[in-house]
Amino acid sequence: MIVSKKPDLKKTDWEIDFYSRPIIDDDGKKRWELLITTTNSFKDTKTFKWEKICPASNVNSIWLKDALEEAIDKANSQGWDKPSVIRCWRSSMKTMIKRAADQIGIELISSRRTYSLLEWLIERERNFYPNQKGYTGINLAPPSSPITNQAIPLPEEVRGDSWSFASLSLNTLREADEWEIEFSNLIPIKDSINQNISIPGIRLFSSKRSLALSAWLGGLEPVKLLIEGTQLILEAGQADRWLVTDVDEEAKNAIENNFLNTKRDADGLQFISIQKSPEENSLDGFWMLRDIGEI
Repeated sequence: MIVSKKPDLKKTDWEIDFYSRPIIDDDGKKRWELLITTTNSFKDTKTFKWEKICPASNVNSIWLKDALEEAIDKANSQGWDKPSVIRCWRSSMKTMIKRAADQIGIELISSRRTYSLLEWLIERERNFYPNQKGYTGINLAPPSSPITNQAIPLPEEVRGDSWSFASLSLNTLREADEWEIEFSNLIPIKDSINQNISIPGIRLFSSKRSLALSAWLGGLEPVKLLIEGTQLILEAGQADRWLVTDVDEEAKNAIENNFLNTKRDADGLQFISIQKSPEENSLDGFWMLRDIGEI
């Protein structure tokens, strides 16, 4: 008897949002909704998305645990494995989601490195919720105000010997999955982006601790770079803001303009690379970032 081999399940992290929406249901209560999406890989366009409405009276970790198990079963039926990691970007829901995830053996990471989820939420805010019965036109429980925590110097473990502003052509960046890198995290690049645009970023150099620095930076969950005043800031994790360096006025204007241009024309793409020296071609760490705004 020939036994057909079960296809290997695709493995990837999940991104989750469990929150109220700008809709009043027939019972007069605001709608709660669970959204789950896989973290999009660099070149694989296949995505698992799952949504489920939660009765307002059932907003708790018990309902969420059962819903996560239901989502895992649905994902399995579509060829996706159970995730080992879920990222949550709302600090107010961290405790509830962690309690549910712990019960089914999934690690929760508090992080705004949830680009797939945020893009989906923005699309739903613009095009889906306004067409639903009971839409209020306002977000009943809006996310917290944009993060304004005082930026603090990068931890000593993540400070290099020096740094430089850099840029990469989009075509070069599209080949990033072919580079030999010890620590990296790549995100998809949309086909619609102008092929002639350059993507801005920074290079960090450490002659003796390049690998260790790369490992630490990955643990910080880097999200995006921005200029505030004359400071280059790295936003990371769920609410962290790290001071990378102070820059002079001329450099500030050039970097800020590059960030703004790519936010408008290149899907907000940015990058951070780590290597031993400016002369060293090989990379020990490389992260693609996105500045896609807030909802």
